[in-house]
Amino acid sequence: MALSPMDVMRFAAVDTAGAARMLSEVRSARLSGGRAPVAPRPVIEQSWDRMLRSGVDPEHDFRSGLLSPEEIRRRREASELRHVLPVLREALLSVADVAHHIMVVADEDGRVLWREGSARVLRRADGLGFELGADWREEVVGTNGLGTPAVTRRPVQVFASEHFVRSQATWTCAGAPITDPRSGRLLGVVDVSGPLETMHPATLAWVDSVAKLAEARLRELHTRSLERLRAVAAPVLARVGGRALVADRDGWTAAVTGMPFLDRVVLPKSPEAGTRWLPAFGACTVEPLAEGWLVRAAAGPGPQDATRIVLDLGQPRRWSVRVLGGAEDWARELSPRHAELLYLLAVHRGGRSAAALAEEMFGDPARTVTVRAEMSRVRRYLGAYLEHRPYRFCEDAEIELLLPTDPRDLLPHSTAPTVAEGRASLGGP
Repeated sequence: MALSPMDVMRFAAVDTAGAARMLSEVRSARLSGGRAPVAPRPVIEQSWDRMLRSGVDPEHDFRSGLLSPEEIRRRREASELRHVLPVLREALLSVADVAHHIMVVADEDGRVLWREGSARVLRRADGLGFELGADWREEVVGTNGLGTPAVTRRPVQVFASEHFVRSQATWTCAGAPITDPRSGRLLGVVDVSGPLETMHPATLAWVDSVAKLAEARLRELHTRSLERLRAVAAPVLARVGGRALVADRDGWTAAVTGMPFLDRVVLPKSPEAGTRWLPAFGACTVEPLAEGWLVRAAAGPGPQDATRIVLDLGQPRRWSVRVLGGAEDWARELSPRHAELLYLLAVHRGGRSAAALAEEMFGDPARTVTVRAEMSRVRRYLGAYLEHRPYRFCEDAEIELLLPTDPRDLLPHSTAPTVAEGRASLGGP
């Protein structure tokens, strides 16, 4: 018998000790290969499978070295999450303290950068190694409310012996990923944790809603920064002849002249002033301007065909596309959705219609509006190497697909039917 996620949490809310005992039996049976009284929740079972494959010891916790105070300070100052701390604190801390919880915020590497809340619970967290600077990646400390949401890219509540490592079975936690709304890149995870008796079934929805508020705040800050850059760009573009645009440091366009508006232009990781070649823009000159760059079209050939496109899906949390052999090599980190779409196009070189992609992504061919919107975003940076009607890579582009060593680690966040079939065809479950 399998309990639904809500059933597990409701049971725990009514009988915390009973639910903890049941989950301890489930965990023991799963690790020993015996028959469990109930099936673990899918998100937990999949995480346990990853832990077993990666060799995490379920009976002994492992603690990597803490970051130094100087490194914690450096990471805090570099993290986009610093901009949303007021949102997280206002929405989480007052209730968390009363409920004997703590709020923990980790960066994209799973390192704990902020930790606040009940002093008593903070002391108990110290005993678990839940400290500032600690590494709480799933592959280091097992299934948990910081590391598992970073892998699955969705909110996860982990209660009692749903934690893979036994020492964490006295704990309950609910974490949600926070992504950069501009790129879909994982920025980190916010988690609310505490002893077993503090578990509440509504905690996960609460934390998830606050994570979404934080992302909305980041989106608002980005809009404001573009507006400031636009004010600087207006008089500059008025003096520039020909085609030109002003973009922020991440390539988001503030203003254009002499050309259709582009939402975003792909800039090199470390753009420098001078003549450059940019995808979907061609030969151009790049000059620093305020908080961004002035990009002017230069006389010369347009985009050249790429000789090789490398789609790297080999890492569990970070996926990228690299274009090699064109006028200038470049790379871009992919959001989870774009990684899925490009994987589908890489395995179906003949191309796919919007309806076919919707079927393979969502199991619903009617969801073409969503597919077209996402493909439109993909084409903003990869448009020189993609065709449409049907969507496909250019015929003369060589596509190299890098997959994880274990097929079960292929886009672990994805529920797309075709991705699941890809895992199975490569030898996964």
